[in-house]
Amino acid sequence: MGIISEKITQILKEADITRAIISKPSSKSSEYRKIEILAKEKASAGNDCKTCPPDRLFQISKYTEKQVFHENVKVKELPQRVEALINELSFRQMSVWTDEHEYIFLLSKKGELSFKKRALKEDEQKHLGEKNTGHNRQKNYIISEGQQVEPLYDMGIFTKEGKVVKSMYDKFRQINRFLEILDDEIDSAKLDHLNVIDFGCGKSYLTFVVYYYLTQIKGITANIIGLDLKADVIKKCNQAARKYGYDNLHFELGDINGYNAPFDVDMVITLHACDTATDYALYNAISWNAKMIFSVPCCQHELNQKIKSDDLSILTRYGIIKERFAALATDAIRGNLLEYAGYKTQLLEFVDFAHTPKNILIRAVKRPIGPKNSRDKALAEVNKLMEEFHTDQTLYNLLVKED
Repeated sequence: MGIISEKITQILKEADITRAIISKPSSKSSEYRKIEILAKEKASAGNDCKTCPPDRLFQISKYTEKQVFHENVKVKELPQRVEALINELSFRQMSVWTDEHEYIFLLSKKGELSFKKRALKEDEQKHLGEKNTGHNRQKNYIISEGQQVEPLYDMGIFTKEGKVVKSMYDKFRQINRFLEILDDEIDSAKLDHLNVIDFGCGKSYLTFVVYYYLTQIKGITANIIGLDLKADVIKKCNQAARKYGYDNLHFELGDINGYNAPFDVDMVITLHACDTATDYALYNAISWNAKMIFSVPCCQHELNQKIKSDDLSILTRYGIIKERFAALATDAIRGNLLEYAGYKTQLLEFVDFAHTPKNILIRAVKRPIGPKNSRDKALAEVNKLMEEFHTDQTLYNLLVKED
């Protein structure tokens, strides 16, 4: 263990590290201009980090002029990882913050280390606390201010200086929220190549950001096709992809129903495909044996027009209750049918880009087909719900009746 890792270990024994910045590369030609380290969550048991959960994570973000690369390390790995980054990438300065102190590391050209500890003033503590936990908290943001992401400039989310436009901050957070949901599965899958279909891509703001995330942040070779029914939108999106140099991002005019993919599909994204269009997208994804599905349904009208019940008419008597229940029931059916088809499925809260209450995201990840009894149970629950409310549902008709 080197002297830097020893110092970091000592700090962790004394207090909870919340943030660190590694800066001042020794050469102007250095690939990375700074490294930021942020605690994924605060220690939950006082300030003695010996009592922190051993799997507590820190996010390390390495910034180049145009990109940022992320990695997560456990608390026990942090000291040696920090020392390795400083030595391997030849940085000369690091500041480490806890709630009450700043620790400053300085390396001379000869490699000699000087170290000092200073108490934070009250206003500094408040500012640091706001930075770590307040509205502008960035520690979990996959795309952060200062990154050169051209689509975000054209979308009006970033200024020319790379700052988030104040009125666009909600959309900036929403984009990062979607990327975080993807990131959980991308990290687990450990992929180096990904074929993606984005159904109902519209103006494709998010499609461009996903391409940037996969290729520039995760280093994955990605082929993405965006599909939509509006010819003028498709034309503009292809022009934008060429402008950004996104060579493997293409847009096609076509319908979700019956679309033939030109490659083996690994991931399907469908955001705000209206009503049963979501069902056709999910059915296609299942038919292609896609590894991952990310869907934000919209305008679930089908069941609202069909459902009625003798014993549970309280749920269908009042228009607004019926509408909301029908939407939730639709997505519950979809979740169960994905489980029936061999996917581990979660319904997650997601802040909708149109700022509507419809903020459920379906995340489904392919797994080996589970025991028949668990699949049968998932299907039986769907059958009972549809029987109670005298209805059917499009994904059910496509998937189960076909079987």
